[in-house]
Amino acid sequence: MTLKDALAKLESLADEKTHARNAKNGAKKQFGVKLGDIRALAKKIKTDHELGLALWKTGNLDARLLATLVVKPKSLSKNEIDAMVRSATFAQLADWLNSYVVKNHPDKEALRERWMVADDPWAARAGWTLTSERVAKSPEGIDVPALLGRIESEMGGAAPEAQWTMNSCLVSVGIHLAKHRKRALAIGESLGVFRDYPTPKGCTSPFAPIWISEMVRRQG
Repeated sequence: MTLKDALAKLESLADEKTHARNAKNGAKKQFGVKLGDIRALAKKIKTDHELGLALWKTGNLDARLLATLVVKPKSLSKNEIDAMVRSATFAQLADWLNSYVVKNHPDKEALRERWMVADDPWAARAGWTLTSERVAKSPEGIDVPALLGRIESEMGGAAPEAQWTMNSCLVSVGIHLAKHRKRALAIGESLGVFRDYPTPKGCTSPFAPIWISEMVRRQG
């Protein structure tokens, strides 16, 4: 599929409600394609790294979402990944990029360390996302008390883009590291971040104490 064909297909899938919702959340250059339709198109294309790069360069939200599903993470350099992360200034796009590209990159640990001290909120978002994954899967080598201390001192005043994944990292500590659960719960309670966040029916509250307690309960 050529870039022209892919863009034409995305435009044909435009949905008015999706476009309005994206615009409300800050998207400017977009068609307004439902995420499920983008996934279905990616399934047809499969992996096409060059097309993915071309889609990303358009700056179109839907094209960039599609790009995260068709590029080859291992074919991107650390600097290319870094540039992509810093330019993905829309939450859904940032999260797809982190989930489908960044987490599958061979240099993600080096990138995590770079982003954990970055001033850019989108880079910080990616850094905290990777740290949350490290805590859950391979916490060895992470100074958890220092990590919790940083969350305690920084999360309350963090940029919204980074605050969400800092909170997720706090929750990851509380769920997976029983030794540090009590402190994680106390930090979440004292900060009160996302305490009043509206939670859709059937979803777990993003308020850390509730989220941690519910997931630990489910684990039995």
